[in-house]
Parts: sequence; structure tokens; C-alpha cells
Amino acid sequence: MRFLLDTEQRAFAASLDAMLSSADTPAVVRAWASGDHGPGRAVWSRLADAGVFALAAPEAYEGVGPLPVGIAVAFVELGRHAVPGPLAETVAGAALLAALGAEGPAERLLPAIVSGKSMTTLVLPGGGPFALDGDAADLQLTVRGTGAAVELRASSRAAAGPVGLPRTSLDPARRLALPRSGGERLAGGPRVADAAARALDWARLATAAQALGVGQALLDRTVGHVRRRTQFGVPIGSFQAVKHRLADARIALEFARPLLFGAALSMTPADVAAAKVTACEAAWTTARSALQLHGAIGYTAEYDLSLWLTKARALRTAWGTPAECRAEVLRGLSGAGPRS
Repeated sequence: MRFLLDTEQRAFAASLDAMLSSADTPAVVRAWASGDHGPGRAVWSRLADAGVFALAAPEAYEGVGPLPVGIAVAFVELGRHAVPGPLAETVAGAALLAALGAEGPAERLLPAIVSGKSMTTLVLPGGGPFALDGDAADLQLTVRGTGAAVELRASSRAAAGPVGLPRTSLDPARRLALPRSGGERLAGGPRVADAAARALDWARLATAAQALGVGQALLDRTVGHVRRRTQFGVPIGSFQAVKHRLADARIALEFARPLLFGAALSMTPADVAAAKVTACEAAWTTARSALQLHGAIGYTAEYDLSLWLTKARALRTAWGTPAECRAEVLRGLSGAGPRS
């Protein structure tokens, strides 16, 4: 089966590429990693104006979706340009609120998320003890508990104040903070559990798309490097061993692409998990090849390649480790029912 983007989707991707190319995202990433969120918020506002966050929200809440394929298209470009911030978390948070329906808090919170005024981070059961970019997010959505005791709480940065010192991460631009305690109780019960499961699928889809974009950027940069770098009077890209490493990376990324867009069409947990593990493993394979073929310069934090290398490693385990995603795929193949 072939998954080809239509003219409108290709134009959307090209417009995001052009916008982000002019934004000097390496400088934005480094500022974000140091705690300066100003340049990142400027990019965030431009993404909102381009309609990226509206893709995850229904029209009833000022969105244009939900459009998972559109999210996949957009997040590939966000990954290619290493855009920082709680991107997948904002989209997943929007999906969670939308899944709660008219009786939930969607009408009050979603318009600000769609417009980019409310940068959102999300904490789900089993997702780890930290909130991604909790020091920058305007809104933190937290799902706690199990069974009938599960509940959704919201905590705003304005009401709760600043969080503690962010923790170090594999990717310096992915800042981890302990979740804010307390907050307003928005909803509870089985419908919150169902909405959280849906949000996890959206987070995994967005992460898979980001990883695919990261892998593409690493491959493009490495191809350019091996064409310029010479040994024994010839470009190292002419060596057969180098060609084979790059060909393997290209095949892995191209194999992940139809899984990503197939998952965006079906949005079943097993399909999304398959796309997530395949795209993230392809990006990680490409990152290792990129590091080896760049040599010593690839290890330096000052070299822009490092911004994508660290992100490929971090995305590999974000919103589900490879083992967790493979287990989800097996559950889908065996007909064992949804994850508990």
C-alpha cells in the first residue's frame, strides 16, 4: 500500500519547512536548553498561527480536526528542525480534553491551546515521574489513579507559580520537572481513563512523526558531510562501507514512513505503537551512523548535529519504550484487547 500526501498536505509541509528554516531553530534549541524560553515561544506562536495545534481539536473548540494525518505531516517537519517544547504533550492534551466531550472542560481550555496561548504538558499514569518542560508550560494536565478513582487535574503556571529546578535529560532541550501538585479537579471515572488511553495514542503518533523527521535531518546532514569530507584524496562518501551505512539508514526511515501514515489513518493502539517503535528505532539507527561517519566532531555539543543526536535518543523512550510498544503490537495481533 502506498501512502502519498495530497497537494494540500505537501504544501502544508513545505510552508512549515520554510517557516522553520528562517527561524534559526538551532539557536532556539540552545536558548530553550539554557532556560530562555522567549525564542521558543515565538516559534510556538507561529506554529499555532499555521494551524498545527488546531489539527488535534474539533471545530466545536476552534480547531479543524481531529486530523491525525495532518499531525503526522506537521510533526515530521518539527522533528526535521528539532523544534523544542512540549509539542507531543500539547497535542495529546488537546486530544484528551476533546475525548471528554461537551461535559468536560474542553470548551474552557481547548481554545487557548489551539491558539498557542496555552503551552501544555501532560502527565499520564505509567508515563514516568516527570512533566516535560513543566517550567515552561502554561498548563499542566495530570491523570492520576486507576479504575473508578482515576481523575484529571489541571494546574496553571500562573496559579501554582514556578516549578523546582528542572532535571537534566538525555536531550538538554527536553527539560524535566516534577509535576505540580494539587490543581483543579476537572473530571473523574472511567471516561477519564478512556480519554487518557486515547491521549497516549496521539502522543505516540506525534513522537513517531518527530522521530522520523529527526532521522531525515540526521541523514541529510550526514550525506552532506561525507560528500565534503575527504580521505586519501577522495570524498569519504565514495567508500563502499559508508554507502552501505547510509543506505541502511535510508531504508529504515523509508520503511517507517508508511507505518506512520497508516497508523494516522487507523489510530488503533497497535498500529500507532508499531509506527512509534519503527520510526524511533530508524532514527536511532541513523543517529549512530551519523555519529560514526562524522567522527570526533559529532561528539561536540557545539556542533549542530548534536541537537538531533540527543533528540533521537530521547524520543526512543518517550511515551513508550521499544519493549512497551512491541507489547502493544502483540496485544493487537493476538486480539487480547486494549491495554490495561
